Amino acid sequence: MKIFAVGMNYLMHTEELDGHAYRPKEPIIFTKADSALLKDRKPFFVPDDMGRIDYEGELVVRICRLGKAIPERFAHRYYDAVTVGLDFTARDLQQQARREGLPWTICKGFDGSAIIGEWLPLQQQQGSDASCGTSFSSVQSLRFRLDKNGETVQQGFAGDMLFKVDELISYISRFFTLKTGDLLFTGTPVGVGPVAVGDFLEGYIEDQRVLECRCK
Repeated sequence: MKIFAVGMNYLMHTEELDGHAYRPKEPIIFTKADSALLKDRKPFFVPDDMGRIDYEGELVVRICRLGKAIPERFAHRYYDAVTVGLDFTARDLQQQARREGLPWTICKGFDGSAIIGEWLPLQQQQGSDASCGTSFSSVQSLRFRLDKNGETVQQGFAGDMLFKVDELISYISRFFTLKTGDLLFTGTPVGVGPVAVGDFLEGYIEDQRVLECRCK
């Protein structure tokens, strides 16, 4: 199982981090280690030796079949469910890495840094293991949000992605073979911020809560 993620995929988030809005020439892709994955409402233990840790709420899609060099027009066939995820980021380490042109491996891929909620199917499929019967026809039509301690801190509309999900699937599959069970974190909207011990995070797709995470 591979975890792919996308950086700087919402215009206002690029301004939030860099002081001006821009569109990257190509998708900014990074990966997380498999030990980064947390699910089933397991708590996130905030590292005490990595500086500021930020939440980044985003839509996550689940790859459902094997594929390589996938044409964009067929990419919708390669994912079958969506949820809200948290891409926890060691922001101080990331800023240093960006200044020095270094990889994001540690600041993005450390243990426990990838949280996923309950899966919602994008289309009804026989034998689907998605945990809810609600079905959505298009990932790009979805609205989602992240609440922190009962207050909304991020709101996103998937249609605002700079690189849409099908574009991302096609682009990533040029370099990596996609396999069933791989995950794609599609990027975070504006509103990222720090977490601390005791915080409680909740993720919603439309009006349905799919993610809960306590920080310890």
